[in-house]
Amino acid sequence: MATDTLKSKPGAQSAPGGVRRLLLENGALTALIVLVIAMSALSGDFLTADNLLNVGVQAAVTAILAFGVTFVIVSAGIDLSVGSVAALSATVLAWSATEAGVPVVLAVLLAVATGIACGLVNGFLISYGKLPPFIATLAMLSVGRGLSLVISQGSPIAFPDSVSHLGDTLGGWLPVPVLVMIVMGLITAFVLGRTYIGRSMYAIGGNEEAARLSGLRVKRQKLAIYAFSGLFAAAAGIVLASRLSSAQPQAAQGYELDAIAAVVIGGASLAGGTGKASGTLIGALILAVLRNGLNLLSVSAFWQQVVIGVVIALAVLLDTLRRKAGATTPAAGASGGGDRGKQALTYVIAAVVAVAVVGATSLLHSGSSDGKKQKVGLSLSTLNNPFFVQIRAGAEEQAKKLGVDLTVTDAQNDASQQANQLQNFTSEGLSSIIVNPVDSDAAGPSVRSANRDDIPVIAVDRGVNEADTSALVASDNVEGGELGAKALAEKLGGKGTIVILQGQAGTSASRERGAGFAAGLKDYPGIRVVAKQPADFDRTKGLDVMTNLLQAHPDVDGVFAENDEMALGAIKALGSKAGKSVQVVGFDGTPDGLKAVREGSLYASVAQQPRELGRIAVQNALRAADDEKVEKMVKVPVKVVTEENVAGFEG
Repeated sequence: MATDTLKSKPGAQSAPGGVRRLLLENGALTALIVLVIAMSALSGDFLTADNLLNVGVQAAVTAILAFGVTFVIVSAGIDLSVGSVAALSATVLAWSATEAGVPVVLAVLLAVATGIACGLVNGFLISYGKLPPFIATLAMLSVGRGLSLVISQGSPIAFPDSVSHLGDTLGGWLPVPVLVMIVMGLITAFVLGRTYIGRSMYAIGGNEEAARLSGLRVKRQKLAIYAFSGLFAAAAGIVLASRLSSAQPQAAQGYELDAIAAVVIGGASLAGGTGKASGTLIGALILAVLRNGLNLLSVSAFWQQVVIGVVIALAVLLDTLRRKAGATTPAAGASGGGDRGKQALTYVIAAVVAVAVVGATSLLHSGSSDGKKQKVGLSLSTLNNPFFVQIRAGAEEQAKKLGVDLTVTDAQNDASQQANQLQNFTSEGLSSIIVNPVDSDAAGPSVRSANRDDIPVIAVDRGVNEADTSALVASDNVEGGELGAKALAEKLGGKGTIVILQGQAGTSASRERGAGFAAGLKDYPGIRVVAKQPADFDRTKGLDVMTNLLQAHPDVDGVFAENDEMALGAIKALGSKAGKSVQVVGFDGTPDGLKAVREGSLYASVAQQPRELGRIAVQNALRAADDEKVEKMVKVPVKVVTEENVAGFEG
């Protein structure tokens, strides 16, 4: 039954001719070759051994997740939970091995068991609970992320050294994540092509009712399919945490979409019944090459999302054309020996063509490097926040003034994405690198890689742990929190009730500002904190959270928000109370925050002068690149800005 489901349509033999058919059947491979050639022609830094290894490392986690998702999509399902399950599994491993004192081997087994258990729950809800796969796995996405935050208390947990070696290299050059990716790919190919459950996946995806009538125990098979997906998610989480030397409770956010995209780009159909491991690997490599190449070309992270979305849409369109032409991708192992030989020959020819063309394009860049202009890379934790936008503005202003070629990237609050960006900077051989870490521990391995290549690194706003930075340009978040507590308490006359809007769980900025505020509040026993809730440094969430808190605490006297965006959301929720019966203090000194101070709705903002941070960071990056002496700690003073002094303040 499974084999019947996988056969090409009868009209396939009279389908379009050789070249068109080859392109249709191997669209993902063709796209990968074209991308590699294009990136090699556009950037002289792409075609280097270090950068190609970077591409492999950056594809590894997505590919491992995608291999697990391949099982699900082949069986006409979907799994939106793999990113959260990966984070939960890594958190379980790190917590078990460190906090609970469990032996590392047992901790690894617990992490794997966690992934399998999550998959089994998904499978049970879908098979026996009759929930649609989208709903069941969406629920697990939320549950897995929540449990990860509960276990870690919102803070990263250091990973055991013995497991962290999974993020290292063998022989000083071969990345272990790439080896793990290859092994997991081979396992996927074997399961799909050589096992009973693999054939069952294709049969269920081709026609579930027919598979059931032919004797397959579909419900049990789905339990196993989703368990496989959970297992691969756990493996991906362990590899990701090993790269970052810490388990991040917020890690792998959005990775489920990348995994699904890799499977679809690789030729699998969301309707089920088709897909193979090699196609999934090619899909993951396409995404990695795109991100790597666009980073090297200094394309905005916002435009990168647009490009990747277009690629996914084109992949689905190609799948539609392929099915119409009868060129349906067969099951791994389902094709005859001649077909397999033909496919192998296709891959060999593709490799030869790629090497030849890439070799020719690389000659375009030989001897053309421009050594006159210094190049500096700036990796920001996010550009979805006015504070960091101001840092970028100050850095770009100073770079233009000094004639420096500055490349700015946006990590989008994803520590692993930032690790990829820093690796790309290192492979480019920049004069120096400036990093505003998403997480101080997670940035360590990538900064150490730059250290080995003698590239000076400047940290801005947040430090980097377990690595050497030439300088840290920052204001003191703890001191700022203390100043915020003093300003709010004195405005309230030393007594009253307040609520605290916390930043994104697990970020050093939120921890430090919160700790400073708590320390500063000890001098004012008449001030009572009645509620603390995270609003993720986001204005909309600040509005929603403050609206909810007002239901329980309508007579609150003050609000401390760990950034201006949340403070502005709180002001919106308070309405006419803001600045009158309720005093609000923010943090950062953003343009919108200062405008609210001038208007009187925001009592004060603890301003860090972000533009100045950006300017000073670029200055120190150039000094470090020229081997000039640089102070290890460069402090930019924080200021409490109120209506009295806002007129003379410049961020």
